[in-house]
Amino acid sequence: MKEEKIIVPANGYFMLFMFFVLFFGSIATIIALKTPWPGITIFLSLVMAFGFIMVQPNGSRVLLLFGKYVGTVKKNGFYWVNPFYTKKKISLRASNFDSERLKVNDKLGNPVMISTILVWRVQNTYKAAFDVDNYENFVRVQTDAAVRKLASMYPYDNFADEGVDEDITLRSSVNEVSNALEKEIDERLSIAGIEVLEARIGYLAYAQEIANAMLKRQQATAIVAARHKIVEGAVSMVEMAIEELNKKQVVNLDEERKAAMVSNLMVVLCGDKDASPVVNTGTLSH
Repeated sequence: MKEEKIIVPANGYFMLFMFFVLFFGSIATIIALKTPWPGITIFLSLVMAFGFIMVQPNGSRVLLLFGKYVGTVKKNGFYWVNPFYTKKKISLRASNFDSERLKVNDKLGNPVMISTILVWRVQNTYKAAFDVDNYENFVRVQTDAAVRKLASMYPYDNFADEGVDEDITLRSSVNEVSNALEKEIDERLSIAGIEVLEARIGYLAYAQEIANAMLKRQQATAIVAARHKIVEGAVSMVEMAIEELNKKQVVNLDEERKAAMVSNLMVVLCGDKDASPVVNTGTLSH
């Protein structure tokens, strides 16, 4: 037997009625007939009492007879089985697992801190009970191994300025990374009869030793991108200003005056601080 076998044992309420009949009937017989022989029936009824089991909703009982797998009871209710069966409880409820924060290297070799949140449940009680030593510990260990492998497959973020431009990153590609993680963990846990309901990244950050450097790098990248947009807008505004002045013939500027005007406008538009205007009350030459 290498596969799960679902069985439905005898009705527990009927067997409980039989237990009371045998137990109290034997006591009454001893009292009435003054003979000890019904004591054997009392002993058998007490042994019979060890066969009662109760299966909760989304619970199960794996039954063994002297080391041989007999079957699994998954239907909830009150039952009676062979008193000599070994009865092992295995929950079929969904369970959450929040892994520890692991320090691993991403695809580019940068150390990152990462953890995962896993939702799982037992699907095959035979595999969970007999194919692995401890299926709960198996889930923890294999999840950590899958997270380490996943982190090494993708970079934390894109570094386009360094010629590294990945389609999938740990930080921005949440859905793609979660799907890859779920598939990886599901393949590892299938040997234990575990079904993965959901797997996603719970925590993600650079390791402490490079966190400050990477923060400065991100800030510098953001500043450069902002400056790029500012310069583009400033050039467009200067070009428009010169075109409008020439079009309406407000003032005729030679190339030298145009260059001075462009310089002044670029300083005003691209500066970090507000410009302090200087009013010229003389001629253009003074």
